[in-house]
Amino acid sequence: MTRIAVVAGGTAGVGLANALALAERGWDVAVLARDDVRLRATVADLERRGRRALGITTDMSDAAAVERAADRVETELGAIELWVNGPMVGAIGWFLDLDVAEFDRVTAVTYLGFVNGTRAALRRMVPRDAGHVIQTGSALAHRGMPLLSAYSGAKFATRGFSEAVIAELRHQRSRVHVSMVEFPGLNTPQYDWMSSHLAHHPRPIPMVFDPEAVARVVAYVAEHPRARTWVGEPSVFAIVANRISGGLFDRAIGRFGIGVQQAPDQREPLLPPNLVTPTPGDVGVHGSFHGRVFSSSPQLWAVTHRRAAAVLGAAFAAVGATALVAGITRRP
Repeated sequence: MTRIAVVAGGTAGVGLANALALAERGWDVAVLARDDVRLRATVADLERRGRRALGITTDMSDAAAVERAADRVETELGAIELWVNGPMVGAIGWFLDLDVAEFDRVTAVTYLGFVNGTRAALRRMVPRDAGHVIQTGSALAHRGMPLLSAYSGAKFATRGFSEAVIAELRHQRSRVHVSMVEFPGLNTPQYDWMSSHLAHHPRPIPMVFDPEAVARVVAYVAEHPRARTWVGEPSVFAIVANRISGGLFDRAIGRFGIGVQQAPDQREPLLPPNLVTPTPGDVGVHGSFHGRVFSSSPQLWAVTHRRAAAVLGAAFAAVGATALVAGITRRP
């Protein structure tokens, strides 16, 4: 049976990894992005995996263009069953150093791009009472990071918007799903082509994961819808720690959060910024981060093997309870 997916922002980084992971699982994939060269390369890569593919030049901040793209997907491939939102551009630096135009552009793509994609998807899915939208997000949707004020704000806004839409669909008893998947730091071209006001090369927040690792989670959620999925130990730590003591976390991030996002020893020049116009060239999935990159972790395994993880958790709890009872009964 043919399954049709749209990946918005799918020609580089984790978006490209998502498109390829879905194709490996049997989805035909339409990719929306701004750069024609990367679109053609992505379509060829998807077709080499034996899937139908379609590339459509689209700026996700343009709502009318997104609607036209959705119409074309349904005309050429078929009814959209899955829509994965992932458009983003970035600017890194102190808030007061960012131009108003930079801040507005990050918001237009990284927040309103998700809004436009979700609207286009739901306008087609809700009347059919079937479909699934995945919002690829970030732990920064729960905990703002210094030097990333525009990106953090856009991700917070996307989470609030998505929660509102989820509640509306639940009220309507709709069978359409919206899922939020929150990522940790990733080794993608994001840190090579964002607009930077820093003295040193930007770098992702540790611990850093391969884009393919989190793409496996997205592909899993596509077939096992769940409203919220936190990906990676750093995401879980940041979200939970911020909820427990936001003030303490403010101080910790204020002290250490500036340095961990800069790599003084990295000498490669930054790519041309991707903020307003696409960075030329086929940059692929990975960035230029030099440190250790994780391709798996216990938490990633757990979120894609929920039943097994629940059984293991219950077993460990039972062993712990048994040991506790045994210790109590042995006391004189």
